[in-house]
Amino acid sequence: MTLTRAASPVNLRAMKAYDGHARERTFYDHDPDYSRPLFELPPDARARMRDRLRFLYGDARAADTLPELERILKVHQAHKPPEMLAKERGYDPRERFSERDVVLITYGDIVKGPGATPLSTLHDFVNTYNRGAVNTLHILPFFPYSSDRGFAVVDFRQVDPKLGSWADIREKKRRYDLMFDAVLNHVSSRSELFREFLNGSPRTRDFFIAFDSPDGLTPDQRRKIFRPRTSDILTRFDTLRGPRWLWTTFSADQIDLDFRNPEVLMQVVDSVLFYIRHGADILRLDAVTYLWDEPGTESVHLPQTHGVVKLLRDVVDTVGSGVALVTETNVPHRLNVSYFGDGSDEAHMVYNFALPPLVLHAFFRGDARALSRWAECLAPPSDTATFFNILDTHDGIGLQGARGILSGEDIDLLVRTASDRGAYVSFKATGAGDEEPYEINSTWWSAVNDDGDAEDLDRRVRRYVASRSIALVLRGVPGIYVHGFMGTSNDRRRVEETGVKRDVNRGFIDSDEVRRALADPASKLSLLRRRSARPQLVRTRHRAFHPRGPQKVLHLAPEVFALVRQSPEGDELILTLTNVTGRAVRLKVPLAEAGTGSPAWRDLLSGKKFEARRGALDVALEPFGILWLRPGPS
Repeated sequence: MTLTRAASPVNLRAMKAYDGHARERTFYDHDPDYSRPLFELPPDARARMRDRLRFLYGDARAADTLPELERILKVHQAHKPPEMLAKERGYDPRERFSERDVVLITYGDIVKGPGATPLSTLHDFVNTYNRGAVNTLHILPFFPYSSDRGFAVVDFRQVDPKLGSWADIREKKRRYDLMFDAVLNHVSSRSELFREFLNGSPRTRDFFIAFDSPDGLTPDQRRKIFRPRTSDILTRFDTLRGPRWLWTTFSADQIDLDFRNPEVLMQVVDSVLFYIRHGADILRLDAVTYLWDEPGTESVHLPQTHGVVKLLRDVVDTVGSGVALVTETNVPHRLNVSYFGDGSDEAHMVYNFALPPLVLHAFFRGDARALSRWAECLAPPSDTATFFNILDTHDGIGLQGARGILSGEDIDLLVRTASDRGAYVSFKATGAGDEEPYEINSTWWSAVNDDGDAEDLDRRVRRYVASRSIALVLRGVPGIYVHGFMGTSNDRRRVEETGVKRDVNRGFIDSDEVRRALADPASKLSLLRRRSARPQLVRTRHRAFHPRGPQKVLHLAPEVFALVRQSPEGDELILTLTNVTGRAVRLKVPLAEAGTGSPAWRDLLSGKKFEARRGALDVALEPFGILWLRPGPS
């Protein structure tokens, strides 16, 4: 999250207006207009924010900080044109997400090809191959950075000139909703803010957690800290005032911010609103789990961490024009969902990190029962909160979400099978001083399929599409990483070049190679696009897939993941069936369990018709077959 000064923002923020179908864009004004009446914080919101600050900082510091928070909100609101303010009055938070929402996750420079800038090349590429299925782009950190593929940010308020400019972001905003990364936990060691600290600036003295010696943390304190890495928690830097040891959760180049200082939080709030004015519809709170560092604790999931998220939720709900917060917390499921709060006071959406390992487990075992049992209990806490259903990310396939759901033996199976197929494995330190697998570094294609065997290509494509369809049918918003969208195999050569395990899933996409592959009807990409395009598009056209619509798991056969989805209004029902095995499966679906007595059904993917007899639907599923059945006359 930026804490550096930047040039005046350009006019980029586009508000969504919801009328049930259409979304119109209205951009923020370039400059604030103080000739209009100034924004007044509603009394209930003011009281709530004051209480958040009191919890974090105590009465005296809260009283000193609240006026600055109000000033920041007034400035932001003054950028809104009258038509935006008018549209906000008709905003329905229950429709913040809908069945139309599908997020494509991508780096700004991942596509190589013609274009004035990498961001413009990406824009043209997505427009060419999207086919209407994707309406939101998550462009991973597009700011200048020093390491970690964008997550050691040097300047949070500038677009990396190697990628393009804010004008490129604006161009995407005209057609797509946008998701930005808010990297809250740390800054680059090469950022201006940290340079000020090294140079002894009084302003930044309390912006970081620094010790006079490596013994500033006792052995017992070190053991308690929950770490996603195995590197040392403290990193030495030479400063104007002598050597200091800085808290570095992720790497020596990523310096943790000290949120115990309210000035840090206020600059973060200011930056969040800067992003909103520049086009962010969704803000991904990166690594938010580790936000509040406190020696003597695990420094993870602390009440103060949740308190910061609650305050940010108050801010965006009060002045953010329908912007949503999504928390990225790669931790066991029960802790992950805690970032919903009560469903109205923390994240609007949380990453569903349990989903990828559970889907892999179902396809590795040929048994969907563990996935079905977990999905049966999957429910957001309110009608304004939902899950972000991802299978793969730029990091790989996290394992933490499945701990406590899958056994240690099952997780070992995932690691062993994926490794046999060319995956790498990243580890984290445990409190006992050991290491355990943290994530599988692999593309989704190479995790699901073994490219080393002689299996028929069409069969591998069927398996792949079947696995990905589960994220499309589950309650929530699906997110598709660009290499998952393209069905890319592991790029082990790139890992050999860089030494970074995660680069196995971060290779570049050549637009000319894609064009040639799609011109060949027998190519993997052509087969994949033919089989996956229809499910992606159908999902966006049926309100039964609305994130607010209920779902019901049917336990019909171990080989089949069966889910009934229903529209929020109860006027549309779709039965989804996914065969997780390479064998044909025949099963009977009792109509009473499906929730309808209709004898006539039609598959939305193939158009094939089915007729129920004696109160049950007799269905044959091909190997790795999927059916999305809708009752009623065709």
